[in-house]
Amino acid sequence: MTARTDGPVLVVGTGLLGASVGLALRAIGVDVLLEDSSTAALELAADYGAGRPLDAGTSPALVVVAVPPDQIPAVVAGALERFPHALVTDVGSVKQHPLAALRQRGADLSRYLGSHPLAGRERGGPVSARADLFLARPWVVTPHELTAPGQVHTLEDLVLDLGATPVRMTPAEHDASVALVSHLPQLLASLMAARLVDAPHAAVAIAGQGLRDVTRIASSSPELWVQILGANAQAVLPLLDAVAADLDALRAAIREPAQPGARRAVAEVLASGNSGVARLPGKHGQDARFASLVVLIDDRPGQLARLLTEIGEVDVNLEDLRLEHSPGAAIGIVEVSVLPEVRDRLERELTTRGWRVAG
Repeated sequence: MTARTDGPVLVVGTGLLGASVGLALRAIGVDVLLEDSSTAALELAADYGAGRPLDAGTSPALVVVAVPPDQIPAVVAGALERFPHALVTDVGSVKQHPLAALRQRGADLSRYLGSHPLAGRERGGPVSARADLFLARPWVVTPHELTAPGQVHTLEDLVLDLGATPVRMTPAEHDASVALVSHLPQLLASLMAARLVDAPHAAVAIAGQGLRDVTRIASSSPELWVQILGANAQAVLPLLDAVAADLDALRAAIREPAQPGARRAVAEVLASGNSGVARLPGKHGQDARFASLVVLIDDRPGQLARLLTEIGEVDVNLEDLRLEHSPGAAIGIVEVSVLPEVRDRLERELTTRGWRVAG
């Protein structure tokens, strides 16, 4: 990165994303400057090693704006005015709204290039920041009509230095894509989790991994998501309408299961879900389905490490792993995903070594 820019990088906003950018750049020797409206957050990020506070007279070559969505246009416009030779990007999760707002302000769009890393954690703030947060994650770069090719290359170099994978999209393509793969899932997860608020304790007590998978992202910040959804309402609303229509049809089929075609309608919903899941990228960015194996382990220290070690000893590559506890029992349930052609061999090897394989 230092060979590709003519000066330091300024990160404005020292929350999870901003501090993580700073940590990742500092790890490869880049001079990182920090700025935040919160003095406490700024000092904390600096103490964690994400960079040093911006000093007067320093001119960054690149500015990364990592502030809440409703602040992005004003902060980007301010950075463009203060640093007339810098390329300015933001890492917000909606791209058309800030671009339109900056255009309305009369900002110098020739030096603004939006971007969005598809990375995060359930917890925010500089305390949760990690230098490897972006490793192997997509990072969308959204050129517009005034973007110069060299600016795209500069930003993609930054993305690569952070360990992420650059993906080019137009702002409209980006917003439509995240509406489907991020914003709609957030709403559906929250709706499902809301059903648990008044649920009987007995029902919650027997909840399994399926419910946890569906509701995992429901713990996200309401304040942040109100901003995101407001900025991307145009892309999210048609998806909600389509889901509502699907729910109406499914509800009608389940209400009258003996009616001709009702069972088929339900089956087709489930089959469509199978087809959709099959399209999700696999471990190496390819569409792939892995075979799974469920192993029961004693809930005591060292057992999971031993299992993973022995999977490696039999020369099987672990593609994915999911861990849960059996309610009311001192047993861990480990679901490992491997390539289909090695699944049976792994089951034989683990059984021979004394592991209990479910099913």
